[in-house]
Amino acid sequence: MGDRPYTILPATTPTALLFVCDHAGNALPEGAGTLGLEPARLHEHIAYDIGAQEATLALAEAYGAGAVLARYSRLFIDLNRGADDPTLVMRLSDGRIIPANARIDDAEIARRIARVYRPYHAAIAAQIDALAARGEVPVLISVHSFTPSWKGQSRPWQVGVLWDRDDRLARPLLAALRALGLVVGDNEPYSGALQGDTMWQHGTRKGLPHVLIELRQDLVASPEAARAFALSLKPALDGALKAMGPPQVRDPQLNPAAQEGKTMDETTTRELEAAVFRRLVAHLQSRTDVQNIDLMNLAGFCRNCLGDWYREAAAQKGIVLAKDEARARVYGMDPAEWKRRYQKEASPEALAKFSASSASGGSSH
Repeated sequence: MGDRPYTILPATTPTALLFVCDHAGNALPEGAGTLGLEPARLHEHIAYDIGAQEATLALAEAYGAGAVLARYSRLFIDLNRGADDPTLVMRLSDGRIIPANARIDDAEIARRIARVYRPYHAAIAAQIDALAARGEVPVLISVHSFTPSWKGQSRPWQVGVLWDRDDRLARPLLAALRALGLVVGDNEPYSGALQGDTMWQHGTRKGLPHVLIELRQDLVASPEAARAFALSLKPALDGALKAMGPPQVRDPQLNPAAQEGKTMDETTTRELEAAVFRRLVAHLQSRTDVQNIDLMNLAGFCRNCLGDWYREAAAQKGIVLAKDEARARVYGMDPAEWKRRYQKEASPEALAKFSASSASGGSSH
């Protein structure tokens, strides 16, 4: 296997199904050490999707289907992101700084993309091409897992079904899982509309039927439990595949390249605005030389303002965030830590300009 960043389970029957598991493993490539974390942290959810690998293998083996599973931790690089996504390499996860990622530069990100990201997605593409060469229209099923609670709030869903524009497999799967008596989230606890993610790259853009299944981790906490729970879902997946009908390549209208010249809907507009915000935050995190007072003097806002606006937006959705928790999402670390590392003493000129702006009502602080 060497340093190959993925594992392939060969198909044993002539099925069109292909399973993928982006966050299957918690290993790290040779030379990466523990990314500066205590080794125990690599066995927690921040490093991989607990139970997802065993569930994926159980379903793939039950169908005799092939599978592509990631070997390396999402803390090294997140394979379920676009290559230009600011969260491709997380500097902060669950409020914890990832030391080896905190000051990562573009060159190192590019090395990780070449070493892990591109080979993984090339492996998925090769499996799809092999199925197509055999005359099959591939059906992609991605398996992930999620924590039973988040920020003190319990998550009621036992299973989540994530999808974006193509619901031909997701809709019947939602109905079939609910018919089993399960509490099922429709694009919960996450949204499947993440441009650049694995299902977007290999499903949406190619017009192939696909779905992402999320499993709650307390139901798949051990290998035995993961396999048993996954197999208990197979009747629902059987029914959904039957209800979908023979797999077909979807009309190219789903291909983003075919959307040129069309009016953007509200959902797409929000997605683009969110992407721009992520890009802005990533840029600010990389420009630690730019001081907050400089931003205030030039533009009338700073990192703290963005964090406070984030907090206010969350409050409008009924989500309570502490001030420093919201600001950390902009800083990429605790604000006090950023201040200790990067804040410089302001010049008399900068202070005078800030004071004048504040006196005239030009400052938001």
